[in-house]
Amino acid sequence: MEKLDVLVIGAGVVGLAVAEKLSHRFENVALVDKEEFFGRHTSSRNSEVIHSGTYYPKDSLKAKLCIEGRKRLYRFLEEEELPHLRCGKFIVATSEEELPLLEHLKERGERNGVEDLLLVDGEEIHRQEPEVRAKGGLFVPSTGILDVHSLMKRLLHRAEENGVMAAFSTEVCAIEKCEGGYKVFFKGGDEIFSTRVVNSAGLFSDRVAEMAGIDIETCGYKLHYNKGEYYKTTKIRGMKHLIYPVPPFGGSHLGIHTRLHLDGTVSFGPNSYYVDEIDYSIDETWKDDFYRSISKFLRDISPEDISPDDTGIRAKLQADGEPVKDFVIHNETDRGLENFVNLIGIESPGLTSCLAIADYVDTLLQDQGREIGNTDKSSDCASDG
Repeated sequence: MEKLDVLVIGAGVVGLAVAEKLSHRFENVALVDKEEFFGRHTSSRNSEVIHSGTYYPKDSLKAKLCIEGRKRLYRFLEEEELPHLRCGKFIVATSEEELPLLEHLKERGERNGVEDLLLVDGEEIHRQEPEVRAKGGLFVPSTGILDVHSLMKRLLHRAEENGVMAAFSTEVCAIEKCEGGYKVFFKGGDEIFSTRVVNSAGLFSDRVAEMAGIDIETCGYKLHYNKGEYYKTTKIRGMKHLIYPVPPFGGSHLGIHTRLHLDGTVSFGPNSYYVDEIDYSIDETWKDDFYRSISKFLRDISPEDISPDDTGIRAKLQADGEPVKDFVIHNETDRGLENFVNLIGIESPGLTSCLAIADYVDTLLQDQGREIGNTDKSSDCASDG
């Protein structure tokens, strides 16, 4: 049986970042994913935004990891010469009633450590973005965009250069706790032993946790699928900044916003509604609601100017109508699963936070009684077969 120091399950952007990070400390690291290629779900179906950290409750993992992750990500993109743009964004108020909410957002962002937030009037927004109508706005200069595929490809390349074994079309079907680590079984009959397991399986992470014997209902790990659709336009091109509406207070969604692409094209989204299964088709019955949302802050746009683009599904820990929940990033030692680290509910700002999440996972992996990284592979479990 093959013996590993670390097995990372899930090759989205977070799993790739974790595998790359751990490859600097552990000799035998493997990364597996049930799909035939990396990042086939949430990582490749999102707005490709580098978030500032303005929205999230102070001291939450989302706030802390977004702030640190943003800085780390910009540094990484620059050092690796990967395509990105620090374009900034305007969060726009379209009514007088929304203006006080901008002040609340500014205060929250500053408490989180977001710098250079600036309240601006509607005239300034119109001067910079003539297509936009607004009573006022909050300018967030640290927001940006990137090419997620290029980032994932580079993380995988760096991980493999450091010796990570990446296996795609490799689906985990069972996990057994045993002395010194875990037996992990795959569809097709293969199995491995790993001293440490990182569950970064995205939309399927609650199922992986369940395989390890965790009661996901009791622990609050059950995921709820939230679908978001995007529409594109050829009427607007060359916007310089992202445009976001004022989000509903306490809501789990930032609102339908512009999505800028590095080639200058513009699309809009995502909307937000809960679904029972993974289905990436676009339900055009939502198009009128979608149009009404963007027409609040965009001038001279008609329903005929937008057409379906793509969709994504987000893994949320809160069900419809429940309060927003934080990331779960937890070493399950307290449940008798030493060095089994769960990453569950990694929705936005997971992309922005990916490198900081990897650092955090690194700190959670412990080897009790021994120097970290000095793995004893002589356990009874490892010697089986």
